[in-house]
Amino acid sequence: MGHDLDLGGGFGGGHVAILPRGPDPAGQRSGDPWTGKHLLAYDAPVGDVFRALADPTRRAILDELQERDDQTLFELCARLISRHGLGSSRQAVSQHLDVLEAAGLVTTRREGRYKFHSLDTAPLRAITERWRIDP
Repeated sequence: MGHDLDLGGGFGGGHVAILPRGPDPAGQRSGDPWTGKHLLAYDAPVGDVFRALADPTRRAILDELQERDDQTLFELCARLISRHGLGSSRQAVSQHLDVLEAAGLVTTRREGRYKFHSLDTAPLRAITERWRIDP
């Protein structure tokens, strides 16, 4: 049986619990043994997508990757300054890219000493499959 890692990010959090995935033997959804809170109905990666999309700088990065894929950190920083007026440092943009990559929204590939970033919209499908958009 696999396990999920709950970092207790809510109010009064700060603990770490490894929780079994799926229903418990009594047929109930697994929860945090310390707080008694139940896990949400979607897997952690969907939660990561919501967290990644919550920041306006990360949304601007995704907008830039939507418009032009395979960009280096330097290219993204330049486009964020010129098109969005965002003067974030390279380190800050790199950290935003790490969050986006952890959520599965950005993929990377190395070519020599360059690292190219691309948009991956696959994690958004889990959201639209859960809450269908009616035409």
